[in-house]
Amino acid sequence: MSTPDDNEYRQARLAKLERLREAGVNPYPERYERTCMLARARELDDGTEGVRVAGRVMTARVMGKLSFLTLQDQSGRMQVSVRQDDVGKEDYKVIKKLLDIGDFLGIHGDVYTTRTGEKTVAARDFTFLGKTLRPLPEKWHGISDKESCYRQRYLDLLMNRETMDRFLLRSRLIRTMRSLLEAEGFIEVETPVLQTKASGAAARPFKSHHNALDMPIYLRIAPETWLKRCIVGGFDKVFEFARCFRNEGMDPSHLQDFTMLEYYCAYWNYEDNMAFTEKLIQTVLRDLFGTLELEIQGETIDFGGTWPRVTFREMILEDCGIDIDAHETADALREAILAQGIQLEDADRLGRGNLIDHLYKAVSRPKLKAPTFITKHPIDLSPLARRNDDNPRVADRFQLVVNGWEVVNAYSELVDPIDQRRRLEEQSQLKSGGDEEAMEMDEDYLLAMEHGMPPISGWGMGIDRFCALITNQPNLRDVVLFPLMKPVE
Repeated sequence: MSTPDDNEYRQARLAKLERLREAGVNPYPERYERTCMLARARELDDGTEGVRVAGRVMTARVMGKLSFLTLQDQSGRMQVSVRQDDVGKEDYKVIKKLLDIGDFLGIHGDVYTTRTGEKTVAARDFTFLGKTLRPLPEKWHGISDKESCYRQRYLDLLMNRETMDRFLLRSRLIRTMRSLLEAEGFIEVETPVLQTKASGAAARPFKSHHNALDMPIYLRIAPETWLKRCIVGGFDKVFEFARCFRNEGMDPSHLQDFTMLEYYCAYWNYEDNMAFTEKLIQTVLRDLFGTLELEIQGETIDFGGTWPRVTFREMILEDCGIDIDAHETADALREAILAQGIQLEDADRLGRGNLIDHLYKAVSRPKLKAPTFITKHPIDLSPLARRNDDNPRVADRFQLVVNGWEVVNAYSELVDPIDQRRRLEEQSQLKSGGDEEAMEMDEDYLLAMEHGMPPISGWGMGIDRFCALITNQPNLRDVVLFPLMKPVE
């Protein structure tokens, strides 16, 4: 992505680099001790002495014997002034002749306010902290092209303060959720990324090969079955922020590698879990924003109060006139879908469960704006969820949907190993019949189950998706620091 102009600038800066060394200046020193970040320095009283700040030079007004520079660090920007009479003639030449926008400086000096009202650090001395060899984007336009923002996120972070703030908020989001879960007695654990079975969700996996053990392996699609093994082992409440991988299509609300928060709680059912989900998300939003009303894609969405609950069957029946309970096989359901003139991709290869899921995503999910719990999913769409005691054709399961995006997926977990084996056998048959999203048989997980499980309810949230939603970003890549991109050849 270099241009001829970039290469010309680079050569000029390489020449300055050599001149710095010739002048006895180390252009890449080991460290610099600062007393505060720039945002904190801006709050100091005039006359505060001996302040040490550091950052990247973003603007420079270099004059005869006085220069004003703007430094930037993670916390923000602040002006510093460098006067020849204070730092000495030879050192001032470094500022006049060898400094470029983008270089790093450390400033040791005193705080004052200029006549124009700008809080400033007047340098007693300065330290050169890093020479940049390429120019930053033009200051007035910054970096706005989306592909460039994704490919060179470091420039996006430097030039667009709202990008930095968004990723700082993402960090706060994870920290807040972690502390809330820990306060409720949940224990954070880690589970394998490399697995012998693609288990834990219905999705197409990434497949690789383990050379040392000479066997095929999969990147995990979810940590679910491993977290439930922890419950077998005696943990009551566990959670993990897990990097997951699904070798499927891309769109604004899906990426192939993403961060999932999953937790599992012994002795809860899915209704306990729904109540906790509402409390958890409302607490997080209040902490991050101080309000439960957020602007999302041009609409004000209120996360307050008790969120509506609607069953899967009721929703699809209302939205397209198809009663899924009246069609007990995939073939019968396909005929009903075609009769309504609804076109679904790969419909001829999908089992009944995934067929229902694709139908829901086509006719119902896009209409859901306010936070809504979808309950009572068909059992063949939920191979790891518990059957409802009153209606064995549906699962004790819920999803939270906001603005057409699935935010949370949760179950009363299936803890009956006989029922689990039967369902995994059905999934395995669907997979051998061409349904690439169906799950495989997992004997090791079944072995764990046969050692006994208490009642459990579990939960999964795509952190990227939730963060994009609450920061009003249309694409998950806007909240992922370095999303995967095709190389520029």
